[in-house]
Amino acid sequence: MLIASKPSDLNVAFASLSEQHPDGVLVGSDPVFFARRDEIISLAARLRVPVIYPFREFAESGGLISYGANLANTYQQAGVYTGRILKGAKSAELPVMQPTTFELIINLKTARALSITVLPSLVARADKVIE
Repeated sequence: MLIASKPSDLNVAFASLSEQHPDGVLVGSDPVFFARRDEIISLAARLRVPVIYPFREFAESGGLISYGANLANTYQQAGVYTGRILKGAKSAELPVMQPTTFELIINLKTARALSITVLPSLVARADKVIE
């Protein structure tokens, strides 16, 4: 397991990955990673390592696969929750909100660049396929 909790840790983590030759990498949902997604995708491509990301924006920016909560839906839920509080609901009495919409995005262009064959059954389950 590699940990990169601040931007300066990314290059160190990926340098370590190049020595380890992993079969794959899972990127967490830390805001640092989201903000630096283009850099992370570029580093992963340079190492030719398959990576699964937490949000669709990663796959749409060139990452291999993303699976996670739909951020737009999550923000919409937060807005509804905020509206309830502004209308007088007590936050302590409201139920804990969790994401309800998850999506699988597959970037086949990146898969081809990495010489990875994505199973047709996985492609069929994807919410979005990037050719």
